[in-house]
Amino acid sequence: MPTVKPHIQLQKWADEYGPVYSLMLGTKTMIVLSSDVAVKDILDRRSGDYSDRPDMYIGQTIASGGMRLVVMRYGKFWRMIHKTIHNILNIKAAVTYVPYQDLENKVMLQGFLDDPEHFLGHLRRYTFSLSTQIVFGYRAPDTQDPNLQQLFWSFERWSKLAGSASAQLTDLFPAIQSLPRFLSPQVREAEWLHGKEKDLYVRLWMRAKRGLEAGTGHKVEQFNDDQAAYISGSLLEAGSDTTAAILYGFILAMLVWPSVQEKVRAEVDSVVGAERLPTIDDYPNLPYVRSCIKESMRWMPTVILGVPHAALREDHYNGYRIPAGATVINNVWAIHMDDKRSPSPRTFNPDRFADDTRTLYESATGEASKRDNYVFGAGRRLCQGIHIAERSLFLGIARLMWAFEFTPAIDERTGQKVTYDVDDLVGGITVEPRHYPCTITSRSGAKAELIRESVKSDAETFLDPGTGQWKKTPEGMAFSTWVDVDA
Repeated sequence: MPTVKPHIQLQKWADEYGPVYSLMLGTKTMIVLSSDVAVKDILDRRSGDYSDRPDMYIGQTIASGGMRLVVMRYGKFWRMIHKTIHNILNIKAAVTYVPYQDLENKVMLQGFLDDPEHFLGHLRRYTFSLSTQIVFGYRAPDTQDPNLQQLFWSFERWSKLAGSASAQLTDLFPAIQSLPRFLSPQVREAEWLHGKEKDLYVRLWMRAKRGLEAGTGHKVEQFNDDQAAYISGSLLEAGSDTTAAILYGFILAMLVWPSVQEKVRAEVDSVVGAERLPTIDDYPNLPYVRSCIKESMRWMPTVILGVPHAALREDHYNGYRIPAGATVINNVWAIHMDDKRSPSPRTFNPDRFADDTRTLYESATGEASKRDNYVFGAGRRLCQGIHIAERSLFLGIARLMWAFEFTPAIDERTGQKVTYDVDDLVGGITVEPRHYPCTITSRSGAKAELIRESVKSDAETFLDPGTGQWKKTPEGMAFSTWVDVDA
């Protein structure tokens, strides 16, 4: 198994051995599913048998205290958490978060105007601040917010650590887990990282808990403080990292395929005009923007090998035996890059979804051959934030195209346009394009002024000028737990 770009090797093996093949790794069996039909048949239709996760000693037991939701073992505790999260993220609740998304998106646009060089930071603040409001009732006023910086720093470290070769070795050869700490540097690093993460999550949770005790939020009695903090933190990670990475990939695609940028901009201009910003109400009337969402997730999947499942009991599929406890991989990259499914798969072409009017959720739960992407997982482990993510991506793409023009940066050494490598990805369990430069210009002074006036108006109406936190909950909002308490 290569330690660099393993998704490429797994794709090659799928081409050679077929859509279902197995690897013997140490003491473990890994089943790799590399077709939409196999994922549908096994992970969706037999979800009760494949809802478990494999043991992840470094990533879950040590670095997460056993409490990181995305890699948590299936059982009573996971089901209780799943039910609780459904109440927060279901399709009806998701609608109530639109005012959060609207404001934070406008603040992001202003960040692009004021400091375009650090546009990734503005994307991350947008997705982070939305997630913290839903989970903790707290927002990040700017990109220098220490909680924001620590979250992305910690999650990047965790993703690399959990996906590292040394972490996998401890799972493949469990005897390694008994080695003394001085012989296990990866375990020491995982313990240290867990302390850093736990400090952040517990601190945010205790702030929110003050709001709960004051009667301004919803309280769940079944969890102790550590559990509630880490569960909330897991949601914060999921809502912050992936959405920002997808938008980052979309901007990269606009640099490489300027004709797509022109086409999506033309659609937004024709429907919205120049006198107002796009809103969530424009969703039905911007089909090409929606196609850009689908193509962004297909072309640059942020979870290229999915999150591994585990078989709860022995199973058989098309003559193959899947042993109990086997790790089952949803080979997202191979499915997305199947040239029979998506001709010229490394070309960013939203027109391939021109006739697909379904939401991301409708697609994820529909016919296998027509599913648009596999980033959100499968079966009972399907990401519950899918409804919120789609709205964040829609507002992000529609408004960025309405407000800005994205062109390749100029290399100071050569004086020529930068050449971009769209396959240069960084990360571990989750990935994103390697950091790249970009020239961002406002499309007009009037649009820039409209953005600034919109942010100013919303801030004066809803935000406390001293803390930058919400002083007034927008009408229809589900809940707000923030109280201004020193850390």
